[in-house]
Amino acid sequence: MPQFFIDRPIFAWVVALGISLLGLLSLPNMPISQYPEVAPPTISITATYPGASAEDVASSVASVIENELNGSPGLLYYQSVSDSYGQTTIEATFEPGTDPDMAQVDIQNRVANITSTLPAAVVQQGLKIEKSNANFLLVVSISSTDGLLDQTGLADYIKRNIQNAVSRVPGVGKFQLFAAPRAMRVWVDPEQLISYNLSMAEVNAALAQQNVLVSAGILGSPPNPAAQRVSAPVVVNGQLRTPDEFANIILRANPDGSKVLLKDVARVEVGADNYQFGARLNGQTTAAFAISLAPDANALSTAQGIKSQMEELAEFFPAGIRYDIPYDTSPYIETSIEQVVHTLIEALVLVFIVMYVFLQNLRYTVIPALVVPVAILGALAVMNAMGFSINVLTMFAMVLAIGILVDDAIVVVENVERIMVEEGLNPKEATIKAMPQISGAIVGITLVLTVVFLPLAFMSGSVGVIYRQFSVAMAVSILFSGFLALTFTPALCVTLLKPIPKGQHGTERRGFFGWFNRSFGKVTHGYTRFVGFSLKGVGRMMLVYLVLVILLGWTYMRMPTGFLPEEDQGFVLANIELPAGSTQNRTIEVIEQVEQFFEKQPQVRDIVTVQGFSFNGNGLNSALAFVTLKDFDQRRGAENSAGAVSAKAVENLLFGLPDSMVFALVPPAIPSLGNASGFDLRLEDRAGHGQQQLLDASQQLLQLASQSPVLSQTRITGLSPGRQWNLTIDREKAAAQGVNFEEAANLISTALGGAYLGKYTNAGWVENIWVQAEDRFRMNIDEVLQLNAKNNQGEMVPLSTFVTAKSELAPVQVVRYNSYESIRIGGSAAPGYTTGEAMAEMERLVAELPAGFGYDWTGLSYQEIQASGQSMILM
Repeated sequence: MPQFFIDRPIFAWVVALGISLLGLLSLPNMPISQYPEVAPPTISITATYPGASAEDVASSVASVIENELNGSPGLLYYQSVSDSYGQTTIEATFEPGTDPDMAQVDIQNRVANITSTLPAAVVQQGLKIEKSNANFLLVVSISSTDGLLDQTGLADYIKRNIQNAVSRVPGVGKFQLFAAPRAMRVWVDPEQLISYNLSMAEVNAALAQQNVLVSAGILGSPPNPAAQRVSAPVVVNGQLRTPDEFANIILRANPDGSKVLLKDVARVEVGADNYQFGARLNGQTTAAFAISLAPDANALSTAQGIKSQMEELAEFFPAGIRYDIPYDTSPYIETSIEQVVHTLIEALVLVFIVMYVFLQNLRYTVIPALVVPVAILGALAVMNAMGFSINVLTMFAMVLAIGILVDDAIVVVENVERIMVEEGLNPKEATIKAMPQISGAIVGITLVLTVVFLPLAFMSGSVGVIYRQFSVAMAVSILFSGFLALTFTPALCVTLLKPIPKGQHGTERRGFFGWFNRSFGKVTHGYTRFVGFSLKGVGRMMLVYLVLVILLGWTYMRMPTGFLPEEDQGFVLANIELPAGSTQNRTIEVIEQVEQFFEKQPQVRDIVTVQGFSFNGNGLNSALAFVTLKDFDQRRGAENSAGAVSAKAVENLLFGLPDSMVFALVPPAIPSLGNASGFDLRLEDRAGHGQQQLLDASQQLLQLASQSPVLSQTRITGLSPGRQWNLTIDREKAAAQGVNFEEAANLISTALGGAYLGKYTNAGWVENIWVQAEDRFRMNIDEVLQLNAKNNQGEMVPLSTFVTAKSELAPVQVVRYNSYESIRIGGSAAPGYTTGEAMAEMERLVAELPAGFGYDWTGLSYQEIQASGQSMILM
């Protein structure tokens, strides 16, 4: 093969340029990310059961859907989280390599099979099935500078004017709004219902009957008489549009001409669709939304696309509205890639300088220097074909490969030069004679270096996904280097090198190169003498070698295991949780204290908090703060790192706010492996002991963990259980008083949880209609028991006459993992220990629990962490 390209140097250039062109064309099409996508494809199913408890949602919605998921091709496991808002989110995780689009289609078909078995309220709300990515690329806030729009108005503006445009940006996977758009709210006064002898069911029925979209058709439409010459569409005012129109709904018309209108018993307004979420930016009320990446999306281009879209939309914002992006993970990704690119360029320059110093001829130096970019571009083309991304690991592979890529070319150039010096041949003749001598060595060098890295590509699990791209990048670039050494490099020697007079050596040079050659010759002579001396004492040298091997093994056994080091990514997450049963007002008070603490820290730039949402679950007593730190050049030193800010926050907030639990967390190096650094374990009830015994086991595990020197900050990462009221309807008493069970159930669910009564059109946008009791009638259980149901004689009967209430401890969140009820427990390693050691300790402690309790890891398993360290040593 070398002879073919020596005779056809132009063809060698064409091949090299073709490889380079493929790489250059592949480069802009490759996604850019910090690390490879480690997490396997996940499809999420979201369902809402208004007014239902967490246990009811888990049993009547989540479990029904979960049972249908079994058997889906490539399904690894599924998990669900059901909360007291009546919402459940089921995440089905598939094997790595599964096509997420096909997985989504399969899940949609399976859910469609059991939709009819779900509660009607769930079907009315609709089920959302989408490709899931739990981590946020960025958070955008929309604020009113003049105060004319409240949070609901801002959320409604986002829904109408921003959501669709941003969702169309390539790479956007999920748009999550942390506020509620507008909805028609009917606040019923139960006392007025009594005065007019009306029931809640009659209010609901009147709304449903008198707010109907009437499709009247077309006047004069075919078939029609031959004389018909005019046609026109007919529109009926069946669907109501304004609060006044809803307020004038007739609830009852009396024979004397008098009537009872909705406004006589209720207050009608355009309010919020729900009051679950709220957002604040640097202490001021705002509306915020978060963007998650689609699978295999380019993080940098997606973030830039969203920013460009927001700039374009901002030109049409009404006066007094502005947007901010207080949380953005893309700058860190961009900085990481830029640093590696700078290192790549520096490595190229240093390699060029070293080659020039040793080869002492610019032509000789240019030949290996030309081979390196061609090999790297060829590797990029192969990586693009395999679906790989440009990330820190692949770029690191390129940096590491530079020193290896030039070896083959240097071997060729040096041998050609040796033959020209020793035999006085011209470059072509010298190249023809040199290549048969070294072709076998080049092939051997290439294959040996390839097999060193290639085994990593066959590792399984998350570790395999991470190191596969590194391994392939190294192996492919080395293979290209070997191929070019047999094709492109000989052609370059023929076309670029000049003849050298026979017998001319570098020692005859003057100046720096002459001094360098003479000095290097002395070093070489000294090394040769040392080798000769070593050969005379083989036994002593073997003893030294054995001591070095023992020392290496001892050091390896003492080194801690770990997956990736904790990285300062420029932001901190603060998870806020109050005792179960806390109101939104109490949560906001704690949020304000958390904001005040972070605003005083010199490292902090922005803080955006979301009330009602956290990585532990959704609830009135939960919140999450995204704390963005200043640029790295403004906070140098370990004391200004994200870890230092997080540790200070834990010290001051965790113990300084006794009415709440605030954990400040540094996100993991690979976001798709979780929400925070450390570990995340799921304690499972595999024997069906029940929720209470599962909770007791988790408390026992936490107590054992608190006594272990290996573990730190071990905690339940889900929402803790709280008090709930169990209302028991005595059917016999209700029947004796003529109250239908459906009437009582309708009254309670509407007054407390709110009843969904369809849609209405608001300024061209379809929005929800909700009916609920005024707040003063649902603040305590005594007020609820004073509500009146209408019996079959038309009389009003208080609920207290046939309903009893009992308070008991119950979960506000039910977590299921592969159909087992579970509790999530998070934590981290104590100082001096690694995450791998902490996970091994947790496995030991779980074994001490009563029989019937098992566990699963979220993210990496302990075995994968161990395997990652062993693989790197083997490499």
